[in-house]
Amino acid sequence: MEQTGKQDDLSARLSARIDDMRDALIAVTQDLIRIPTLNPPGENYAAICDYLDQRLKASGFETRLIRAEGAPGDSDRYPRWNIVARREGTRPGDCVHFNSHTDVVEVGHGWTCDPFGAELRDGRIYGRGACDMKGGLATSIIAAEAFLAECPDFAGAIEISGTADEESGGYGGVAYLAEQGFFDPARVQHVIIPEPLNKDRICLGHRGGWWAEIETKGEIAHGSMPFLGDCAVRHMGAVLDAFEETLFPAMAARWTEMPVVPDGARQSTMNINSIHGGQPEQPADYTGLPAHCVPDSCRIVIDRRFLIEENVDGVRAEITDLLDGLKSSRPDFDYELREINRVIPSMTDRDAPIVTTVDAAIRSVMGTEPAYVASPGSYDQKHIDRIGKLKNCIAYGPGVLELAHKPDEWIGVDDMVDSAKVMARTLQSLLAQ
Repeated sequence: MEQTGKQDDLSARLSARIDDMRDALIAVTQDLIRIPTLNPPGENYAAICDYLDQRLKASGFETRLIRAEGAPGDSDRYPRWNIVARREGTRPGDCVHFNSHTDVVEVGHGWTCDPFGAELRDGRIYGRGACDMKGGLATSIIAAEAFLAECPDFAGAIEISGTADEESGGYGGVAYLAEQGFFDPARVQHVIIPEPLNKDRICLGHRGGWWAEIETKGEIAHGSMPFLGDCAVRHMGAVLDAFEETLFPAMAARWTEMPVVPDGARQSTMNINSIHGGQPEQPADYTGLPAHCVPDSCRIVIDRRFLIEENVDGVRAEITDLLDGLKSSRPDFDYELREINRVIPSMTDRDAPIVTTVDAAIRSVMGTEPAYVASPGSYDQKHIDRIGKLKNCIAYGPGVLELAHKPDEWIGVDDMVDSAKVMARTLQSLLAQ
């Protein structure tokens, strides 16, 4: 009974301290947004790691800045810098790791505010990366600092990482760190990735992804005599027709038992990411007319998201079977297919320790039963799972998923405060009992 009372008192003190740190939470979030870490190409990774280095050292963390040398995208102009900060407890115990990516996607059009101004308005902080996921990173920092202030005599260790390139696959970030052993289950036991899945939802995993480039071949000729050539764009039109007639209906008929949100993502999907055929686009200041040529090449990039019930080799075979069918039935049809990347679906068990602990924390802080979801797109859990062999990992963080990558992206301050309390309560349960 006495122990229960002490824990209840600690919980109340953690919540009160996080309320008192509201302004600090806002300030950290704004500071992070104002560092434009655009990816591609991978700008200002060193700057944001330096900021985190100073902040976390001041809170007693030992920090390591790690460049993912040789990783895709890494160069002297755009080095892939990551930071891992660790605070040891006073006695042995588990390590709880908060991992956030520091990169953000392109700004795009349609903004009504400065994408890197981090404007605070009506309880919301606006900016590119506000919800995806600099608000989540700031939330984990404040949660850890509140816990350390109220419970300095804790067991185990707390880690916070800021990693590169999640928006382009994570190979210069979490994948590289996992290859170096940073997510070895002997070193780290619990991982929370504060992606914006809503403050009352626990994300167990994500769908798979298969990306490929398809090129149709033709023969160049004068545009006034197309019969003397072979139009690669027309051949690609046949590919797109086959997708519409055969592939898209087949994908729409498949349904997963994974709790993927939103509902439209519970089926197999494919996005045609880009299409390029014929002559390259000329610079904006070019005022001439195009040359008269039959295009001899057309390329598309496809982004195929698949379900845990599917097999990645089957996903590829479904595309190649369709293309081979065209090759046998359509005169002069020829193609090349180049696989760009593949990601296997990942799912953490609902009875995993980090899941049940965060579940209890959400119930305690918010008085609501958490929803269990899976992400429509992949995130860095894939590398922690597949490379690090660490299964006890979830995504949990503030922010509305549907705002990610949109203009006027924002994160709610109240949501961050509530999520910080959940994260601090999770640390209490795992490290302070």
